Amino acid sequence: MSLKGFVEGGIASIVAGASTHPLDLIKVRMQLQGEPRVPSPAFQSAIRPTVALNSTIGCNNTSLSGTLHVAQPPRVGPISIAARIIQTEGLAAVFSGVSATILRQTLYSTTRMGLYDILKRKWSDSNSGSGNLPLMRKIAAGLIAGGVGAAVGNPADVAMVRMQADGRLPIDQRRNYKSVVDAISQMSKQEGIPSLWRGSALTVNRAMVVTASQLASYDQVKEMILERGVMGDGIGTHVTASFAAGFVAAVASNPIDVIKTRVMNMKVEPGAEPPYSGALDCATKTVRAEGIMALYKGFIPTISRQGPFTVVLFVTLEQVRKLFKDF
Repeated sequence: MSLKGFVEGGIASIVAGASTHPLDLIKVRMQLQGEPRVPSPAFQSAIRPTVALNSTIGCNNTSLSGTLHVAQPPRVGPISIAARIIQTEGLAAVFSGVSATILRQTLYSTTRMGLYDILKRKWSDSNSGSGNLPLMRKIAAGLIAGGVGAAVGNPADVAMVRMQADGRLPIDQRRNYKSVVDAISQMSKQEGIPSLWRGSALTVNRAMVVTASQLASYDQVKEMILERGVMGDGIGTHVTASFAAGFVAAVASNPIDVIKTRVMNMKVEPGAEPPYSGALDCATKTVRAEGIMALYKGFIPTISRQGPFTVVLFVTLEQVRKLFKDF
């Protein structure tokens, strides 16, 4: 089993993850909008709900009925969230949790990219002609690689979500993790080792969907472009195939990503009932309280991040492959 695919995929993933981290942070903050707990005091003052007391007195009735209406905080877009983060938390806050992102890419993406490369090579050996894998085999390879990678990288994923979301909490409720190592250490001590795999089923499901849609669609679009002679095997082909792969991955994974973010970020007080008993409970409560489109919260920053991430990932991967081709 060659380690080359793991090294190439790992380098490309770390570069892509670190460079697009601010977009990922904005996506997480948007996905947490609408939860029952209102964010930080600075955020509250900017979007303070209005309270109206409507009193009606019946013509033939002396009773007074009062109805308290609390308006929902308005949804805030990605640009407003980015500006608010910089204004209230400082410019460096847009890279909150970047150490966790780097660790996550090192564990999760290195595993999934390397394993996908191995499966693709192994399964294509039995094919005649061009040696290209059929689409269904690409998808199967992506599902397997994504699931294994997610299981390996889940602790870093939980730490990343919490570090990215910390700034939206009131100061007295913030976790204030110093680094990804500190986050994992505190979670282990305060909540137990199993907390490192909180939401792991969702992480695995999301990773399977993302990897299958992203890697398979990139290979498929790239092969179609080359076979039809639209462009040569250069930067134009890589960018075009990357954008297509990023869009497919974003559409397929966003609902799972919203639920995953909320489950991982929930704060469970000792002896208290957790906000969500699991993924299905979180999905049900989210849709019931906020509507079905709540599952596509953060889609704009998701596609805004997924597009550049996928482009940087595959363009870097192709360049790294050229550097390592003689090894």
